[in-house]
Amino acid sequence: MAKLVCAFLFMLVTSFVIQDVYAGGEGSLKPEECSAACDVRCSATMYKKACLTYCNYCCAKCLCVPSGTYGHKEECPCYANLKTHEGGPKCP
Repeated sequence: MAKLVCAFLFMLVTSFVIQDVYAGGEGSLKPEECSAACDVRCSATMYKKACLTYCNYCCAKCLCVPSGTYGHKEECPCYANLKTHEGGPKCP
């Protein structure tokens, strides 16, 4: 009976770990969806190449991109909290 309980608990814990891995970090985006989300985020800037570079980097780490072209960083705290070496915001 103890082996059955241990096996059940192992399967339960494993399922939570697998769900967490597939859900990504903080956000619900899949890594392959970052490019499209960053295209929207960077659509209004004149520095498109730099914006896309940093947005895609941040999205890969956080699996989240705030909506719109500016602001709304409260939607993705991980995205908002990534900083440069100087302490400024890393993500557009």
